[in-house]
Amino acid sequence: MSLRINSDAPNFTAETTQGTINFHEWLGDSWGVLFSHPKDFTPVCTTELGYVGRLAPEFAKRNVKVIGLSVDPVTNHGEWAKDIEETQGSPVNFPMIGDPDLKVAKLYDMLPEDAGTTSEGRTAANNATVRTVFVIGPDKKIKLMLIYPMSTGRNFDEILRVIDSLQLTAKHSVATPVNWKSGEDVIIVPSVSDEQAKEKFPGGWKTVKPYLRVVPQPK
Repeated sequence: MSLRINSDAPNFTAETTQGTINFHEWLGDSWGVLFSHPKDFTPVCTTELGYVGRLAPEFAKRNVKVIGLSVDPVTNHGEWAKDIEETQGSPVNFPMIGDPDLKVAKLYDMLPEDAGTTSEGRTAANNATVRTVFVIGPDKKIKLMLIYPMSTGRNFDEILRVIDSLQLTAKHSVATPVNWKSGEDVIIVPSVSDEQAKEKFPGGWKTVKPYLRVVPQPK
């Protein structure tokens, strides 16, 4: 199953470190971040999980639920969590999915169907493609997909920035320019005519080109 932006986020039921969940029910009306790991006790992922734990207040104020996945069993996750808290200074305060039968990894197109049916005997190198971030909207549609190599730690500050953009642009008829950060000027989308823009943005805007109209970020 090939997934793209605006694809339905596949639903699943799985065991996690916080009990059994049905993914869509667990998300409810929240935004979601699902990020995956090729194996427990891997060094780069250890740093990522600790950092995401520290970002819990930032995700909470954006109405975002975070969930991790590793292809190893939940019992292994619990042991790994101890190392993460010891070395990174933050608990893993979000659920971690155990995926020892590789079902969720395959469902989300992170591993091919012929990858087998068990995590036993597999190495992180076998699972190198299980290094993906999905941002999912309250409508259960995929809004963002990022795939990283094992050697490169993910930038969760960037993921927060993208969520800020996604939430803003879902509410208003705007897009965010290069390197945009919350509070900076945005762009009126081309599908909004100047007449419509006068109603939506009564404070006015700057026309750089007919297709590039810059306006202060809507509240």
